[in-house]
Amino acid sequence: MTKPLWLALGGMALLAPAIPYCQGYPSKPIRIVVPFAPGGNIDINARTIAPGLTEILGQPVIVENRSGAGGRIGATLVAKSPPDGYTVLLGAPGTLVAQPVFHDDTEYQPLRDFVYTSLISLVSSALIVHPSMPVRSVKEIIAFSRARPGELLMGSAGQGSGTHLMGELFQSMAKVKFTHVPYKGGAAAAVAILSGQIHLSFDQVSSSGPSIKAGRLRALAVTTPQRSKLLPDVPTIDESGLRGYDYSTWTTLAIPAATPKEAVQKLRDAIDAVIARPRTREAFEKLGAEVMPNSAEEFTRRLQQDYARWVGIRKQTGIKID
Repeated sequence: MTKPLWLALGGMALLAPAIPYCQGYPSKPIRIVVPFAPGGNIDINARTIAPGLTEILGQPVIVENRSGAGGRIGATLVAKSPPDGYTVLLGAPGTLVAQPVFHDDTEYQPLRDFVYTSLISLVSSALIVHPSMPVRSVKEIIAFSRARPGELLMGSAGQGSGTHLMGELFQSMAKVKFTHVPYKGGAAAAVAILSGQIHLSFDQVSSSGPSIKAGRLRALAVTTPQRSKLLPDVPTIDESGLRGYDYSTWTTLAIPAATPKEAVQKLRDAIDAVIARPRTREAFEKLGAEVMPNSAEEFTRRLQQDYARWVGIRKQTGIKID
């Protein structure tokens, strides 16, 4: 006996693979997972763009903090979430480069498990020294440290933090050796260099800028290829002789890789529209961040290059995040 058509079709449906369905996307609230505690740079980025995304997408965009394990808890949550476009990650170098490169137990891979929007914002950092240091340029600190290998104390916000990795990149390219002194956060490292307990550190210009302008710290160079608008008279490390040096704290939306293309494109278009708004740019500039025109493809190439570079540095230096 021939099976009824509805039964045959039902059986086929059971055998068919589950395919994310996104017609009418978005039809419910979207959450941006921030893998750090409230109040930090990454959290502020998310809260800066969320209202504009809500207006453009027509659904509430909610910021949810899931901190812990250097950002791995929040990033892993998003990577394992249903790929439907309703749970996305506010990604940054720490979670998308440092953790997967330097931590062997990371449960996600940035180039496999996520796709991306364009770059949202970018913040420069600076190589800073205590004013008692007899150096006023990158060339001088390189010469000084080569004559005294290991004597200069370099503070950071912690093992594997962005400020630590900036210093490791500098040492690798300049062929010098500092002694790393990790602190529990950027605030503790800032106190240490202001009091002269350490000789140098790397810090975001938005944080260290006031102390630099007051003469309590000396900035030798900034870490991005372009000079910072907050410190226009301070040269870049690249133009100071270490060609190709580039480290910035960027942000992007990371979306589970199997999310339907239609939903991904709507999120990409919404991000582009939000960061094009003058009020969004002004909000980021007040934070010491810049918004640079780019595309999702350009950002993905940047991430690929950053990831490959840090894989090479780990092999060269043996750094591992505990």
